[in-house]
Amino acid sequence: MAASVQGSAWGPLRLGIPGLCCRRPPLGLYARVRRLPGPEVSGRSVAAASGPGTWGTDHYCLELLRKRDYEGYLCSLLLPAESRSSVFALRAFNVELAQVKDSVSEKTIGLMRIQFWKKTVEDIYCDKPPHQPVAIELWKAVKRHNLTKRWLMKIIDEREKNLDDKAYRNIKELENYAENTQSSLLYLTLEILGIKDVHADHAASHIGKAQGIVTCLRATPYHGSRRKVFLPMDICMLHGVSQEDFLRRNRDKNVRDVIYDIASQAHLHLKHARSFHKSVPVKAFPAFLQTEYKVIEEAQRWWKDLCKNWPGTCESDVSRINIPLPAFPHEW
Repeated sequence: MAASVQGSAWGPLRLGIPGLCCRRPPLGLYARVRRLPGPEVSGRSVAAASGPGTWGTDHYCLELLRKRDYEGYLCSLLLPAESRSSVFALRAFNVELAQVKDSVSEKTIGLMRIQFWKKTVEDIYCDKPPHQPVAIELWKAVKRHNLTKRWLMKIIDEREKNLDDKAYRNIKELENYAENTQSSLLYLTLEILGIKDVHADHAASHIGKAQGIVTCLRATPYHGSRRKVFLPMDICMLHGVSQEDFLRRNRDKNVRDVIYDIASQAHLHLKHARSFHKSVPVKAFPAFLQTEYKVIEEAQRWWKDLCKNWPGTCESDVSRINIPLPAFPHEW
């Protein structure tokens, strides 16, 4: 799954060896994050918990997020106190949906779980949430902030479509997936922060798409280990690259060109997002902090995996890409 809006002390991030692997967050944010608690190692699995138990529903969501979306957990702690619990609930909801695909062996079972969350959202807006900790906390967030139902349903619908193990036909399909999942999360986060601004929404759209693209790239080695490739087919065909080239960890230049072209699209979206920085309300910046920090973390991890699995890529044209993070270079 954001860069700090303390970007004036950071400057633009370079997507390459000197950028992603060498540069670090500004000292202020880095020190704050280092002081935050890390993931606990315990015998109890949050995913296996059937209910809140003695924890309480709010603590359940916090623990779920800490164990399944640690970067999101860290950045949520940096949000205003009055918004924090609602964002925890929102992101825990996203985690529940995101882990459906990898936790089921049959699509039918996945569809059943997706259907549960569809009905849950319907029940939440009828003030009848099921006795499930994430659902209860999400209901509280909806009541507290009057969250838009459409964005929640878009996330569910897109996750349902994604249960099919098919590569994206083109970059547009990947962008649509990112818009309906990552950008929708941002729209809801802005609502939790009390932000209603067309410029903030426009920036959220581009930042969410950038995150979705980077996440797809970063997950390529993992998917390859399961003999799956989800990179856009139109770009692969443009460079004469087959899925088998990725499964075999081919190091040819045309493979590196595919990665470069896809990463360039993320660069373009972040560049668009920066163009709105003077128009976006300052109160909206914490929402983008979360997403941009995740983009950096995911890009760094993806880059390390890429260098390990395709060593030639690290010296390729990919290093020419400059992703201008943070998108909003202001003090927060």
